[in-house]
Amino acid sequence: VERISENPQPNSMTSFTSTAAYSSLSSLSSGFTTDPSLHLRNLLLDASRSSSLTATHSSPGHDIIFDYSRQHVDGKTMDLLFDLATERDLQGSMRRMYDGCPVNSTEGRSVLHHALRFPPSHPFPSMPGVVSDVHAVLGRVSRFASAVRDGTHAGASGKALTNVVAIGIGGSQLGPEFVHEALRCDAAAGAAAEGRTLRFLANVDPVDVRRAFDGLDPESTLVIVV
Repeated sequence: VERISENPQPNSMTSFTSTAAYSSLSSLSSGFTTDPSLHLRNLLLDASRSSSLTATHSSPGHDIIFDYSRQHVDGKTMDLLFDLATERDLQGSMRRMYDGCPVNSTEGRSVLHHALRFPPSHPFPSMPGVVSDVHAVLGRVSRFASAVRDGTHAGASGKALTNVVAIGIGGSQLGPEFVHEALRCDAAAGAAAEGRTLRFLANVDPVDVRRAFDGLDPESTLVIVV
């Protein structure tokens, strides 16, 4: 990202496939299917290349490692991808999105997924009230989840809700399931989930529905539609 210039202001209606960088990338791509030295197994033998395609974000007590060395790229490919990002003013577009500008030109709307991650005191002058609205909803979600866990919010018959079936498609299913899979390796999370069942349903196929609900007691099952 540091190599991306902030100066270009491309015509948003111009296809990125018309840029010089894209043309160069297209020309370069044929080599990855015809040159044996560019096979991924050979590229991975290059320690310098693999190291350059790894990034680490450090925070107190935790490191997040982003390893994209398994992508079929080399140094020249990355240079051209940075050139393409510069030609399309990617960094400027990211900033406009982050600031709450209506970057969705089709609907004239802002893209505000990142606002879900802001702390309550985060300034967001372009969209006043958004952060407080987000945390109001997050507070409601947290209170509801706590009530389910401690039994305050029970099923219709009074039984504790120990089974959850989450229904969602695409990111609405994959996102929660990825978090679930990651937390299964955490001792504290595993202990907190003791005696509980979480399943995911991502379509209306009757076989999938049956598998998701198989063996679950309806009186102790909470269904969440994401």
